[in-house]
Amino acid sequence: MNGSGKKKAQKRYPPFLKNSGSDRSLLFPFVSRSFVPSVFTVMNMVCGYVSIVMSGEGNFVTACWLIILAAFFDTIDGFIARIMNGTSDFGFELDSLSDLVSFGAAPAYLVYKFGLEGLPGNAGIFISSILVIGSGLRLARFNISVIGYRKESFSGLPTPAQALTVAGFILWMKADSFLPEKTMTFFLAWLSTTLSLLMVSKVNYDALPKPTLDSFRRHPLQMIFYIGAVFCVLLFHAKAFFLAMLLYILLGIVRSITLVYRQLQT
Repeated sequence: MNGSGKKKAQKRYPPFLKNSGSDRSLLFPFVSRSFVPSVFTVMNMVCGYVSIVMSGEGNFVTACWLIILAAFFDTIDGFIARIMNGTSDFGFELDSLSDLVSFGAAPAYLVYKFGLEGLPGNAGIFISSILVIGSGLRLARFNISVIGYRKESFSGLPTPAQALTVAGFILWMKADSFLPEKTMTFFLAWLSTTLSLLMVSKVNYDALPKPTLDSFRRHPLQMIFYIGAVFCVLLFHAKAFFLAMLLYILLGIVRSITLVYRQLQT
């Protein structure tokens, strides 16, 4: 095969992603700039794996908090990559694989062990597997649509938001189990199915704005809502955490319906 044929067969990445393996730090020339953010990405994956182990052992509270910790690492790795100019093709691929573990496999196994394992036949396995499938499809769709991607919003429910919603619900149920077992199992099955459908939907969700003066000027209502949600979580813990995630999901649905309605009116 000639040189042009080899070039055409190679995988093409979005233009803003660069292989930073040869872009070395001046202070530590033997370390790639992408190394530090990749460490945080790996910690995201490790949290997801340990969450799966904790779910298998019946330690559901720890499993939930590990998913929340994974979401923290998922946020911080991108921030560090930008400030260190360490964005790379390797980091981009590793991030997607880590997200599938922490926000696909981990919450799916969590809901199965927590409430769906007792369903007749293989119903629990089927319903929980929808979360993994939805997460995989959502991440794959994002990866092929990164070109032209707008950081202000997402098409479809982000996988971390889905996982945090599941974790918030189970933390609430462990802290204040007011639902009968059958009702809780039915709601968990309904929640898993709904979240999976929202991930592969075209519902538009806002990205969390950074807490800067510019964000307060551009999105004052959003910033007030997010700050209020943080205070509610600190005051009411698990209950407020799940309700805040539920409100985020409902706001995206309402906004998408409003946009469709306006388009039909024009």
